[in-house]
Amino acid sequence: MASHEEEILPEQTQGYKLSQPKQSLAEYENMDANDESLQRYKQSLGLGGGKDLSDPNDKRVCIIKSLTMDSPGRSPVTIDLSQPGSENTLKDKPFTIKEGSKFTMSVTFKVQHEVLSGLQYVQVVKRKGIRVSKDSEMLGSYAPNTEKQPLYTKKFNEEEAPSGMLARGHYNAVSSFVDDDKISHLSFEWSFDIAKDW
Repeated sequence: MASHEEEILPEQTQGYKLSQPKQSLAEYENMDANDESLQRYKQSLGLGGGKDLSDPNDKRVCIIKSLTMDSPGRSPVTIDLSQPGSENTLKDKPFTIKEGSKFTMSVTFKVQHEVLSGLQYVQVVKRKGIRVSKDSEMLGSYAPNTEKQPLYTKKFNEEEAPSGMLARGHYNAVSSFVDDDKISHLSFEWSFDIAKDW
């Protein structure tokens, strides 16, 4: 049986290896300036876009600020994760999702100190202690935030809540933000109820 830590790691693609070893910001900045493809790669990461906003007193590389659920016919529900420890109360405050409704999640976050490679969101959902799903969403690679780009927001793929009498009820979930180096930047438990209406 998988341990709790193993359960919230993304599934591994057999034979997949990182194409480049981890590099410092200075190494990325000094990549061959005459190579057009490397210049495009650096731009895709957001390198060279203004003053670095990294906080020297905060050693975290990725700071998750909030998660938001958008669904037609309902005001957005935002989980504020900006304060350290704010995630510790989420499992005791379930929110309701209408059965059969379509919804989209989005995350707002900050990157600092180094390039964040291959950030993924992993979610494991259980009902009455039995795992009913494990999903992951690749969020991408990001350079530290700058004045031009103070925060990143990434929208997930649209999902549909299950429906029917058997689907209704209380669910517990564990969510984690993990990078290519298997470093968990935030992991938290939360809960929700599937109901006939909001």
